[in-house]
Amino acid sequence: MTWLITGGAGYIGGHVVRQLLDAGEKVAVLDDLSTGDPSRLPAEVALVKGSTLDGAAVRAAIREHGVDGVLHFAAKKQVGESVERPFLYYRENMLGLQTVLEACAAEGVRRFLFSSSASVYGMPDVDLVTERTPCAPMNPYGETKLAGEWLVRSAGRAHGINTASLRYFNVAGAGAPELADTGVFNLVPMVFECLTTGRAPQVFGADYPTPDGTCVRDYIHVSDVASAHVAAARRLAEGRPGETALTLNIGRGEGVSVREMLALIGEVTGRDTTPVIAPRRPGDPARVVASAEAIRRELGWRARYDVTDMVASAWEGWCHHHPEALGA
Repeated sequence: MTWLITGGAGYIGGHVVRQLLDAGEKVAVLDDLSTGDPSRLPAEVALVKGSTLDGAAVRAAIREHGVDGVLHFAAKKQVGESVERPFLYYRENMLGLQTVLEACAAEGVRRFLFSSSASVYGMPDVDLVTERTPCAPMNPYGETKLAGEWLVRSAGRAHGINTASLRYFNVAGAGAPELADTGVFNLVPMVFECLTTGRAPQVFGADYPTPDGTCVRDYIHVSDVASAHVAAARRLAEGRPGETALTLNIGRGEGVSVREMLALIGEVTGRDTTPVIAPRRPGDPARVVASAEAIRRELGWRARYDVTDMVASAWEGWCHHHPEALGA
């Protein structure tokens, strides 16, 4: 099998590339490098620099590398930015997905795995979110992911493509220091940046209806996210064309509040993580925690790493990329 990974030079995509290679699969990457870093990719992986909006480039990559299946990660993913720039998010996330699916249909690719998100659920009033929980996204980013799932499923039925949409929750950690998240859009690296520059971390809202007033999330190690994608890709490869259409959560089923995460980061780094309280960000739900029963049942997958593993590996990776953090 040869898999084309769109956005494969990104944080999550880079981990999936490594695990697919370790599993004996062949991999090529399509990435516009707007946020991706080619140094994340092993030397043997072909990198095609191009946009998912460029159908000719996608089709050429599929033909050149003999692609059997696509893992689609390329997307814009900042919740706040999606509220401010909905046109950008619908163009990049929806039109980009449509263009890649059209290329797959035209070139005879019959396996497609879509990187979705827990943001499709919005703010569900349940202790654990299952795949049957009604979807009510609260921001344009989540809307594009939910609409993307619909498009993936419809394209699969129409063109005989085995499909899966994986809804993962809050990703953290690093499988290797060089693969760490170097952006500052997720909680853990945002706090690391503050610690490195001598600023107090910010908490966006401390008046949510949660035990300590801060948002509660299900944090999942990026290596666990990658292993779930490998398991799903293998399931798609095994099935007859068009017979598989999976929608699955990737999570641990354990909620951790922002305050609790800050305390753990303080323990791991030995730094003061006392926060400054800022206003709520638009589009942030109070609590979202996964049920991971369906993915255990369907793929035999379960998370291996806990929150301490995530923070410790993320800090090691942050210091690898930002050695000044050690002396901060």
